[in-house]
Amino acid sequence: MDPIKKEFAEKLLGIKAIKLQPNDPFTWASGWRSPIYTDNRKTLAYPEVRTFVKKALVQLVKENFPEATAVAGVATGAIAQGALVAEELVLPYCYVRPKPKDHGMGNQIEGTIPEGAKVVVVEDLISTGGSSLKAVDALRQAGYEVIGMVASYTYGFPVAEEAFAAANLKLVTICNYEATTEIAAEIGYISKEEIEVLKEWRKSPSTWKQ
Repeated sequence: MDPIKKEFAEKLLGIKAIKLQPNDPFTWASGWRSPIYTDNRKTLAYPEVRTFVKKALVQLVKENFPEATAVAGVATGAIAQGALVAEELVLPYCYVRPKPKDHGMGNQIEGTIPEGAKVVVVEDLISTGGSSLKAVDALRQAGYEVIGMVASYTYGFPVAEEAFAAANLKLVTICNYEATTEIAAEIGYISKEEIEVLKEWRKSPSTWKQ
């Protein structure tokens, strides 16, 4: 396993940013029942973890999108992470709302970045990819060239992979579901029986019942 994935999975589990409850599932906003819940915003409360995330995301940008001339965060989860990345890279920054405001200037993109900028988008969590790609669409419609996305974590659902492929957008992440469950098993966070539950959920999360 990639050492960065391993370290981040350990940190997320350590601060309970990721919770695994195969026998007491969560209900997502989508209505899906899930044995896992991820809240990467918790990393902001821990300086060491926050710095780790910032440096890891910055490294992903440097390695995969060195031509970037601006950074955009996806509201609300990645507003802070995006700002940290932009600060480290010394690049202009904006963030993108799910939809335009219904008051004031009616902005969907908040902040000013150069016209025609090559934008790398920062996201905290990728599930189906829908909300993330809405932000990409908004940036493209505004005339910006979106060259890729970096994210802290992905569940790796096929529906998300297909959506990113259809949008012709490269996605790279620090960590993923497989690494998290592997580390959780290694440290005794979950039992062998619970691992099997997690594997079953991962096969068809939209129809999984528990």
